[in-house]
Amino acid sequence: MSLLSAAAPSQGYRAAPRRGPITRLLEDERWLATFLLLPTVVLLGLFIAYPFFKGIELSVTDTRVGVPGHFVGLTNFVNLWNDDIFRTAVWNTCLYTFVTTVFKLVLGLWLALLLNRHFRGKAFIRAFILLPFIIPTVLSTFAWKWMFDPTFSVLNWMLFHLGIIHGRINWLGDPYLAMISVIIVNVWRGVPFYAISLLAGLQTISPELHEAAAIDGARAWNRFRHVTWPLLLPVTMVIVLFSVIQTFADFQLVYVLTGGGPANATQLFATYAYQIGIGTGLLSQGAAVSLAIFPILLLVVIVQLLYIRRVETL
Repeated sequence: MSLLSAAAPSQGYRAAPRRGPITRLLEDERWLATFLLLPTVVLLGLFIAYPFFKGIELSVTDTRVGVPGHFVGLTNFVNLWNDDIFRTAVWNTCLYTFVTTVFKLVLGLWLALLLNRHFRGKAFIRAFILLPFIIPTVLSTFAWKWMFDPTFSVLNWMLFHLGIIHGRINWLGDPYLAMISVIIVNVWRGVPFYAISLLAGLQTISPELHEAAAIDGARAWNRFRHVTWPLLLPVTMVIVLFSVIQTFADFQLVYVLTGGGPANATQLFATYAYQIGIGTGLLSQGAAVSLAIFPILLLVVIVQLLYIRRVETL
């Protein structure tokens, strides 16, 4: 019996399974992190890094569609500096980005404060607010183009029956009204992004801070100015940063509405680069226009990141 009892544990013992080389690599955190990041790195390399460096290569050559180019240095950028349409596109893009960002921030913050309150149907309203941002840009822009049409415009019909106007308004045919129309559509599309993002920031602010300020006698405006806004500022700066980058490179909305017209009144970096690079086949000059955005965006990003770091350290 003693021999059997002594041999029993040895029969029940099972050797640990042998680990393969792949298993040992995945158990190493460094190799596991590399393996998980590899798909992202490949996608970024194919769709961001490669087009960026290919654009730099094209911008310093005289490449055209079907014609291999030769190195010309900074000639394309010098030609852009002397291009009146390019200077118009620079001014339009800066104006377009600044005005739309201000309106989207103000309206988005106002809407976020309203959505942060408790009311019936709050979940449905929050989901409904996202519709302008969810709908494909081209589809919603075509609807706006119909509303701005001088003959079938529902805006003209409404203003005419209200007695505000007495004739047709060519919204997209007038240089000043065309820019205003493009700005209106961009604000309409971008406000939901601001509202939902700022609402998420408001949700992180403890209600006890507002209650303590109210007990101390602070009114609603003072509570917003001294409690809500300082705590919401870091989130707001990040949202504005992403919005500025996206608006600066906006293409679909303006191209569908006006195509950069009339008379280049709504010409932006992206539309002008498309017209030159694809419309006329001058790939190198189109690449130069696209790369002209990069220094401006880089400066904006650096300034905002420095400001965000300064706000977070206060």
